[in-house]
Amino acid sequence: MMDEKVINYIESITPKRSPLLEEMEQYAEEHHVPIMELVGIAALLGILSIQKPARILEIGTAIGYSALRMAEALPETEITTIERDEERYNTAQDFLARSSHKGRIHTLLGDALELQAEVEKNGPFDAIFIDAAKGQYQKFFDLYAEMLSENGIVYSDNVLFKGLVAEDEVEQKRIRNMVKKLQKYNAWLMSHDEYETSILPVGDGIAISKKRGERK
Repeated sequence: MMDEKVINYIESITPKRSPLLEEMEQYAEEHHVPIMELVGIAALLGILSIQKPARILEIGTAIGYSALRMAEALPETEITTIERDEERYNTAQDFLARSSHKGRIHTLLGDALELQAEVEKNGPFDAIFIDAAKGQYQKFFDLYAEMLSENGIVYSDNVLFKGLVAEDEVEQKRIRNMVKKLQKYNAWLMSHDEYETSILPVGDGIAISKKRGERK
């Protein structure tokens, strides 16, 4: 993970966001809603800008912050995003309704593990962004990687979990269990026969998984 001084420096020179996005950042802070850190989402948006995906699937809408950031950065992209928490889903709907990009963001309410048929209608996807229940990451990957386009990429957020995945022992049981699940997921990703994965130590850690070419 990056040094705190480096993170603060990068954030200090990060361009101001739109008033709506800054309002969402303030809401997230006041209501303890986890959204991507500025440095992490800047890295993600930079990579997506190079990839230029036509369709993105986001698993974990929360209040719609990252979906809106992606929509602003990628004006030709259609985004399908899933949220299972009804209160957060409604909050996202309220925020997104105020954006000029709302027509390209399709929100679905429900458990991502149960919405495969509905999601498939909007596919295939050039990018899948996993940012939901950490203990379900492998299930999300297995279920939705089937909907990737030929050169599609899966992005998994929070895979370093504030650096705790590198700790030998974590005291709090609930956190310890989460760390073990993420460690297992990361190891599974890195040894996957069909995907090549890199983990970027920015934000809270982003794993980038791309289909391998045919091996000779």
